[in-house]
Amino acid sequence: MEKLKIAGGYPLKGTIKVSGAKNSAVALIPATILAESPVSIEGLPDISDVHTLQSLLEEIGGDVTFQDGQMTVDPSQMISMPLPNGKVKKLRASYYLMGAMLGRFKKAVIGLPGGCYLGPRPIDQHIKGFEALGAKVTNEQGAIYLRADELRGARIYLDVVSVGATINIMLAAVRAKGRTIIENAAKEPEIIDVSTLLTNMGAKIKGAGTDVIRIDGVETLTGCRHTIIPDRIEAGTYMILGAAVGEGVLIDNVIPFHLESLIAKLREMGVPIETGDEQVFIGKGNQLNAVDIKTLVYPGFPTDLQQPFTALLSQAKGTSLVTDTIYSARFKHIDELRRMNADIKVEGSSAIINGPAKLQGAKVKASDLRAGAALVIAGLMAEGITEVSGLEHIDRGYSGLVEKLNGLGATIWREKMSEEEMEQLKSS
Repeated sequence: MEKLKIAGGYPLKGTIKVSGAKNSAVALIPATILAESPVSIEGLPDISDVHTLQSLLEEIGGDVTFQDGQMTVDPSQMISMPLPNGKVKKLRASYYLMGAMLGRFKKAVIGLPGGCYLGPRPIDQHIKGFEALGAKVTNEQGAIYLRADELRGARIYLDVVSVGATINIMLAAVRAKGRTIIENAAKEPEIIDVSTLLTNMGAKIKGAGTDVIRIDGVETLTGCRHTIIPDRIEAGTYMILGAAVGEGVLIDNVIPFHLESLIAKLREMGVPIETGDEQVFIGKGNQLNAVDIKTLVYPGFPTDLQQPFTALLSQAKGTSLVTDTIYSARFKHIDELRRMNADIKVEGSSAIINGPAKLQGAKVKASDLRAGAALVIAGLMAEGITEVSGLEHIDRGYSGLVEKLNGLGATIWREKMSEEEMEQLKSS
């Protein structure tokens, strides 16, 4: 196991390039199961979630190559082999295998998904959708069994707006008989990305990116070539980082429209921002002002940027209020920030932040992916050395993080943990 070490206090300057979207990749890769011939996806991030999904596709008979960001999947010899746990436990988005395998084979056995624990994140809306399409869904010995004689289109209303359920129902419905209508659908850019891939494969989808999606099922889907969208959460993380310690940071390969809520809040804080077609420039501000944020479904403020933004708010003058309406348990990073001298307290689903605080380097632990990003940003702002453990979480979502940050002038490196440190980590 490794840890990340960060020497704080170095100003960052230069250009940083954003990788392909993690939250698209984890849905696009399972979607290739639905085709009858090879599918190529370009621009994928080199992260552990992508490698895990590659292994899972290979387990069910897929011929997969992944090099220089391009993955080619030949799904023609795939079979509906049970995937009870193992690698499935490593990432939550393994649930997309349910919709894809159900759509292709009319059956699937998938272990309950893993990934970052952010409080209860039930898959009841996914199951509701599968059942509406005609599948029988049972939970047997910790795995979800899906069986259908045939899938038929249906009108499905999602009780809560869910990106995962919207995509999963799309995956199952594209090869169902007749028309499926998903109401109260999520609108995230990643849903449009998945819809674009499926449409290129021959699916008939209208309304992706709105709250009503219409799908006319087709009998077969064929291979195609697709380029993934840039990662708006990675881009947002670098924008926050630029506001925290930057002296002029240009973020390349970004769609500014996807980040309007973040851009608005950074400007409210006093951060100079210029946007282009595929770039965002973060200038150096004189003083950060306290602001309040509330996470909401897209196009509202992203829950995935709440934790990095909280780290930034520790340096803003005044009192800020952060409310997470999506994941109530997404405040595990607060205790770690307090170890670094941040003045933050949690009350219910909100965090109250008083700033600016003089952060000090400390030994901290990433409890999940975006908590890890928050601690990296805090480490860059702090005096002295910060050690971040739980690196496996960060590796799930940020491709080449160390190299990219060092390219801006940061001093950050990976070190192997001693056996004693690993034992302490296990017992903590």
